[in-house]
Amino acid sequence: MVVHELTVEQARRIAVHAQLLDRPRPTDLVATVERLTFLQIDPTAAIAPSADLVLWSRLGRTYDPGELTRAVEQDRTLVETVAYVRSPQDLPAVIAEVRDTEPYAFMAEWLAANDSFRRDILATLEADGPLLSRDIPDTCVVPWPSSGWTNNRNTTKMLEALALRGEVAIAGRKGRQRYFDLPERVYPAGLPTLTLDQAVAHRNERRLAALGIARATGTVVPGEGPYVGEAGEPAEIRGVAGTWRVHPAYLDVVDDFRGRTALLSPFDRLIHDRARAEQLWGFEYILEMYKPKPQRRWGYFALPILHHDRLVGKLDAQADRKAGTLVVNAIHEDVRFTKAITTAVHREVADLAAWLGLGLSGPAAP
Repeated sequence: MVVHELTVEQARRIAVHAQLLDRPRPTDLVATVERLTFLQIDPTAAIAPSADLVLWSRLGRTYDPGELTRAVEQDRTLVETVAYVRSPQDLPAVIAEVRDTEPYAFMAEWLAANDSFRRDILATLEADGPLLSRDIPDTCVVPWPSSGWTNNRNTTKMLEALALRGEVAIAGRKGRQRYFDLPERVYPAGLPTLTLDQAVAHRNERRLAALGIARATGTVVPGEGPYVGEAGEPAEIRGVAGTWRVHPAYLDVVDDFRGRTALLSPFDRLIHDRARAEQLWGFEYILEMYKPKPQRRWGYFALPILHHDRLVGKLDAQADRKAGTLVVNAIHEDVRFTKAITTAVHREVADLAAWLGLGLSGPAAP
């Protein structure tokens, strides 16, 4: 098989295009999530919840967060799993990986030790679901081992474990609390059961379609990894070490790329793999909300700034909803901003404020 030889600039363009951050913008919410494969759910909302920021970065100010709620809780064209919103087409593969891979072996052991607890929960949901976790009795035999964050949360941990394995489903939300129910009442009918090999192949193909270009292998941990196995076709990136795979359908974009400016969530898939971000963009980023304020370089919830095929800086901003303003503390330049970059970044900041329904104060204010 031919090994594609790419420059770093070409690899960047493929990655940006795969993530729907070039022109033209996508217009369909469900199709956008299907392309991205998932939205990560994170409770931090210094500006807006991450899932909403990711969709705003793609769809623009026409995006209404209520559309995502309707897609998940009413239309069921998307589904919520533990920590993610996904397309239903990916559920069988996600479930198979949790069921059959080593990183989840401890969970399987804990479930086996609490089989009576598991059966109690399923019976309760069958009779009375959907239910919040607080409405389900804790009948555990072996408590979930905790370092402090999950003390006395046996029911929640059991529900999450069963949801990861496809035995229960997240049916909706009441604020930040989740309703759980039996999967046949939530998921589309007819979802197949996959073997682990089938699941891995599906996940690798889908992951490469979302990333465009990615490393083949690396350390595997629970959750959404950045590696794609043998999906796609082999590639070499000049000056960048590693074994890479590229999605062949995106190769044409290297010569026909139309870029734009975008503000990204710290959890955005374009930059979430910090090693790839440094390899392809020379972009250093750490989410600093857990650092003491004097130790922060870029801000509590700084948004990476994409300009065409380059990551050019970070926006330090926070939504002050009480005052009705988006407060811009700083715009950090990783490269020297040209007048065109400055104008484009300020326009995007203003668009973010308008989407949030807030005024604007700080360096980007008109």
